[in-house]
Amino acid sequence: MAKSRNISFLKKIGFRIKCLREERSITQEVFCYETGINIGRIERAERDFSMTTLGNICKYLDITIEDFFREVK
Repeated sequence: MAKSRNISFLKKIGFRIKCLREERSITQEVFCYETGINIGRIERAERDFSMTTLGNICKYLDITIEDFFREVK
């Protein structure tokens, strides 16, 4: 079975990540250097990713998964 991607959902998640990153004045370059995660592709919804990756992103941005999704619209 082919993997299904919900682009609309990925765009919402990517936008939330971008807002949180920018609020903390963290560049994509610094984010990638410190986490090993290419956040640019995630923010642009060009890459699907795992819940483990989202957990690592939230940990780095010092936000809980619950609070992260509370603001996803």
